[in-house]
Amino acid sequence: MAVSPFALRVNASTNRHSVSPSSDHLKKSISPALKPIWKELQQQLPLKKIDVSNTVKKASGIVLDVLVDGLYRFVDQPYLPSQKNFAPVQEIGEAVEVACLEGDLPADFPEGVFVRNGPNPQFGCLQSIVSPFGAASETWAEGEGMLHALFFKKTRNSDWSISYKNKYIETETFKIEKQRNKPSFIPAIEGDSLAVLAAIFLNQIRLRAVNKLVCNTNVFEHSGKLYAIAENYLPHEIDSQSLETLGVWNCNEDWGQPCTSHPKKAPRSGELVLMGIDVKKPFLVVGVISVDGKELLHKMDVQLRKCVLSHEMGVTERYNIIVDHPLSMDVSRLAKGGQLLYYDKQGTTRFGVMPRYGDANSIRWFDVETCCTFHLLNTFEDGDEVVVRGCRAMAAILPGPDWGVNKFDWFSRGFKLPPKKRENDNEEEGFLFACVYEWRLNMETGEVKERNLSGTHSSMDFPFVNGNFTGLKNKFGFTQVVDSVASSSSGLAKYGSLAKLYFDEPQEGEYEQAVKVEYHKFEESNYCSGSVFVAKSGNAEGEGEDDGWIVTFVHNEVSDETQVHVIDTKNFEGEPIAKIALPQRVTYGFHGTFAPMTTHKSIHRSRKI
Repeated sequence: MAVSPFALRVNASTNRHSVSPSSDHLKKSISPALKPIWKELQQQLPLKKIDVSNTVKKASGIVLDVLVDGLYRFVDQPYLPSQKNFAPVQEIGEAVEVACLEGDLPADFPEGVFVRNGPNPQFGCLQSIVSPFGAASETWAEGEGMLHALFFKKTRNSDWSISYKNKYIETETFKIEKQRNKPSFIPAIEGDSLAVLAAIFLNQIRLRAVNKLVCNTNVFEHSGKLYAIAENYLPHEIDSQSLETLGVWNCNEDWGQPCTSHPKKAPRSGELVLMGIDVKKPFLVVGVISVDGKELLHKMDVQLRKCVLSHEMGVTERYNIIVDHPLSMDVSRLAKGGQLLYYDKQGTTRFGVMPRYGDANSIRWFDVETCCTFHLLNTFEDGDEVVVRGCRAMAAILPGPDWGVNKFDWFSRGFKLPPKKRENDNEEEGFLFACVYEWRLNMETGEVKERNLSGTHSSMDFPFVNGNFTGLKNKFGFTQVVDSVASSSSGLAKYGSLAKLYFDEPQEGEYEQAVKVEYHKFEESNYCSGSVFVAKSGNAEGEGEDDGWIVTFVHNEVSDETQVHVIDTKNFEGEPIAKIALPQRVTYGFHGTFAPMTTHKSIHRSRKI
């Protein structure tokens, strides 16, 4: 049954705004293509005795729901056996007391909460749709956000009390679908261009949002409060004990943009620097929020000419660092039959260096070799240079291949290790390989120096540092390391080890490795997610940068059990000092944080298992 977008707009508008509808009048005006749907509509609306002033809003909503139910067929995207830990889990309820299966937490481990965010589709799996407008699918990154948290608290006897809890982030769109008890948002990122355009239109007028507010990417702390975030909306404040969603944070309504998943605290001042991208102008806005989180101190339009999907930003003592790479969202391109989200391998990449409170005219732009950089490890000033270290790839993992290309095959080829000597950017394998890369931007001469720090041996992503050194010159960095074989077999990224990079210790070798790298390898078929650095209590800038622990979720795909591992970063390649057993598996996810006890003072209840 084919319906033109124009007819769709006319019919939806007519049913929404007519003043005195009658059953006969509506029956005559309805498009012949929609008459089968009209029969169902008549059963749901008392059209003979309708009170327009009170029911027109409800009626228009029912009209649209019936329209979508008639035109769209939602299809579950299945999980392969190798993808079983990407499948969602249920909320566990009250916090559950857990214990160390091996080892013990040291006495100087700080009290606090380790919490990780990640996609967890509300209805069991991601959705695709089939419609007269074509097909569309949710991407692998679109499941609703779920938090997984471990609470570390000392008892009166100085023993450790550890508990686990998980909970959905309850955005407005999450609550809408929960109340409806079925998938309702039509996928609106990847698919046939007409299908995506129709989805944008129908989602907006039916559900007041173009797409789901997934809030599934990161968790950050500012001024003692915890926030969950994804690129397409504002942060949601989270109760750090109950994990309840407390509401949207927009800094007293002064910040009206979506917000980056990776805002950064400025060194020295402690101000929160953030940015927001949008498909309409202004395409990218930078802001500075006060230390107490109550005031937006600065907001400026970067004045980009397109919407760049810039996932992360950097800070130094004086500057904000902007990533402008050729991954863009463009509605006009979509209207012409192209993709909404697209990575242009022939496009340009550049970094913008702007003074903390600068404007668009004060930004200094540095062109670099074309690449995709989703994640920055750290940025800092070194003499006349601004140094940017991040994970650099030759292709964008999001959204994936061009529409119509076999996604499993594309990801499988992309995760393989590339040839040692890449002849061009069109290699058939290894194009998702990411290395830790360094760009030195000379503020005096405009010169750019680039080099690969980690070499071609291991693909690295999800980088992190000791948070006390964010924006400052640092000696150590950490990443998760892709298991290329397991990732290629499953078509989704799996991280089989961690890496520690020694930036001040050069090392040349077979794989063009510029700095020393150590690896913490997990057992076979074990993969991590949400890794964070936890500094020792009292650890401060300039002292013991690598003095602390890495905490990470580790899932065993053979036993289907998940643990939390605590790794001494001074003995990085050794066994974890503690392995904590969890009451249920934790699905693979994205970023996490460790918030010290000062962030959450209330005492949580837990039940034993």
